[in-house]
Amino acid sequence: MVSLHVDTARTWRGGQNQVLLTVRGLRARGHEATIIAHPDGELRRRLRETDDLIPLTPRTEMDVLAGWKLARLLQERQPDILHAHDAHAVAVAALAMSFVRTSMPTRVVASRRVIFQLGQNIFSRWKYRRVDRFICASSFIRTALANDGISPKRLDVVYEGVDLVNLDTAPRVNLHETFSFPEGAPIVGNVGALDPDKGQRYLIKAAQLVIQKIPDAQFLIVGQGVLEETLRRQIKSLNLEKQVLLTGFRSDVLSLQKGFDVFVMSSLSEGLGTSVIDAMACGRPVVSTNVGGLPELVAQGKTGQLVSPHDPQSLAEAILRILQDKTLQVRYGHAASRRARQLFSAERMVDETVEVYHRMAGTLPVTDNPGPAVAG
Repeated sequence: MVSLHVDTARTWRGGQNQVLLTVRGLRARGHEATIIAHPDGELRRRLRETDDLIPLTPRTEMDVLAGWKLARLLQERQPDILHAHDAHAVAVAALAMSFVRTSMPTRVVASRRVIFQLGQNIFSRWKYRRVDRFICASSFIRTALANDGISPKRLDVVYEGVDLVNLDTAPRVNLHETFSFPEGAPIVGNVGALDPDKGQRYLIKAAQLVIQKIPDAQFLIVGQGVLEETLRRQIKSLNLEKQVLLTGFRSDVLSLQKGFDVFVMSSLSEGLGTSVIDAMACGRPVVSTNVGGLPELVAQGKTGQLVSPHDPQSLAEAILRILQDKTLQVRYGHAASRRARQLFSAERMVDETVEVYHRMAGTLPVTDNPGPAVAG
């Protein structure tokens, strides 16, 4: 099976990690898989010297030149699968396929990891018609696409995965020493882009409430984004500078997560939430908002607590419930680790992706796939 994987992002987020895990997993199974990405992007910097990358720099969504370059590559390599991993990559893939004049076996697969309505302009509708199959990161996304008019027969659910080998070998960081936290202080962690949809402003309000009950509690918010200065001002206005820390970008996220007592996902919308999967695999109990695909990850009352979005009080109460009950904290953590390792491994993700590819290549029957069953 020969596949080309297009990702246009220059930053490093959960989606780029999934691209890398997918391609490496395909190669380990004997498939020929090549990444097409920005030569100056974070994905390129994280590739090994032995990893093959073809540079592509689309300047706009309708970059005809980028589409033409990809079309020439398609004619040269004749791949079975052209896999577009983001919305701009779908546009470039659609343009490329329209430029290919000879009959080709290539099928277009598009990953859908985020929640937003399909555009209603002519170009948007055209590019998504060129997609043969969508791989949805959650059943929630699959339903959203079906509601947008995509035939269920073109929709598969493949949950994103965590690299368990990388996770298990990541050294645990002593957060109390690294960040000068008081010895024995409980640590609540959050990992995500500092964007409006991630809801960290509600987590900071919740932190104020938690600290009123547990004065030495520490909050670590890991990530970067457009709201960084806004959140810093909020922290200062609440006089929380000593107990709520914004770390900025960190490359050792898994090591940090191993030191959290509770992981919190405060998102207002979420396709799935790979940082939740990572935290669960690390054995961390999770408090999460009940939005998007997050309830497909967190089993309420078994691996953590689900709360309403936009609600600092509910967030604080759930965090306190876990921090104040060590037996519950351990039970949730053990159950979270088992669930993540059984259902959300990178190995399973790659196996299910290969199955989608085979159906597209005609070696497996095409079915109306409602997605994997996930027990609560």
